[in-house]
Amino acid sequence: MPVTTDSPAIPPISVLADQERELAEGVYDFAVESIGPHSGRMDRENVMDPDLIRKFFDLDLMGIEIPEEFGGLGANFTTSIAIIEALARVDAACAVVVDVQNTLVNNAIKRWASPAIHRKYFPQLAKQKVAAYALSEAGSGSDAFALATTATQQGDRWILNGEKLWITNGLEAELFLVFANVDKSKGYKGITAFFVESQWKGFTKGKKEDKLGIRASSTLALAFEDLEVPAENVVGNVGEGYKIAIETLNEGRIGIGAQMIGIGRAALDYVTKYVKERRQFAQPLAQFQAVQHELARMDMELECARLAVYNAARLKEAGLPFAREGAIAKLKGSEAAEMCTSKGLELLGGYGYVKDYPLEKMYRDAKIGKIYEGTSFMQLNTIAKDVLKRV
Repeated sequence: MPVTTDSPAIPPISVLADQERELAEGVYDFAVESIGPHSGRMDRENVMDPDLIRKFFDLDLMGIEIPEEFGGLGANFTTSIAIIEALARVDAACAVVVDVQNTLVNNAIKRWASPAIHRKYFPQLAKQKVAAYALSEAGSGSDAFALATTATQQGDRWILNGEKLWITNGLEAELFLVFANVDKSKGYKGITAFFVESQWKGFTKGKKEDKLGIRASSTLALAFEDLEVPAENVVGNVGEGYKIAIETLNEGRIGIGAQMIGIGRAALDYVTKYVKERRQFAQPLAQFQAVQHELARMDMELECARLAVYNAARLKEAGLPFAREGAIAKLKGSEAAEMCTSKGLELLGGYGYVKDYPLEKMYRDAKIGKIYEGTSFMQLNTIAKDVLKRV
């Protein structure tokens, strides 16, 4: 069943300006009306409704930070984060589609790509085509720079060969930011980013994964066999792909944090409404102090996670270092989402464990937060490195 609530999409915290909050509220209303009725079906069928993707483009949700001259919304990074949170409150898989497009691909193109790539691809990214971020491989997960995919220059072309795994948006995407190594003797300094069109000869989409959660969000394997990429589609400089990957993943982790607090907020809202209506021992469950304390802990964890997420977003906007804060946002957000969905499921009792009620889906959706775009172990490593530098 769709999750609806009378509470606002984003609480009135001081880190959000009025325009940012208003946009998030509007997106939440859209999500309740247009996504909510399809959420359960998409989860069961393991598919994203293509009509929803068209609506995302119509509402400028796929080009939030793309300049208006190219058809985008022309908003800031924090607006992207607020919109991702609002979508995740209704359907986490839909939030993932929007998140990857904006925080990973669009941001990388905006900062690193040439003006020619901007002119050619930004209008497509804003209004027409889904994009994906192709970094991970079978032997390159947490060790993101152990890439086996190669790129060899031949005249004005680069020839790509290799395979990618765990590519979010892979089924729907027509544009891919692909990372390959042009000189393995240089290690990570040989890694280069390419912007690739899926219809080019030598590009193959492989198996679609059957996942535990965020099931409507597609996750695919890719294969490249003598895939020719024009030299002008190199993003940034040759050998600077590792910088692009690091910086975009730092930004993307803030988006994951936003997804997670959206899921956690949905769980808290639903459970709060449930315990006020569900009666046991001649009174609502909400009257029991033990239940109240569980709600309080859920709210506290979510508030801490939310402040971490928006603090990281503002630092990014200000051009200040935010790698540590982005790691905290993702780690804390994923922990809060897992805690809130788990506690929420328990408070629903047997109803929480069946698919007729939304908590079991939220619980499944939340688990990925500790895994993709850098596992919790990797976030702890990032935070620890910063701690050790202080003294």
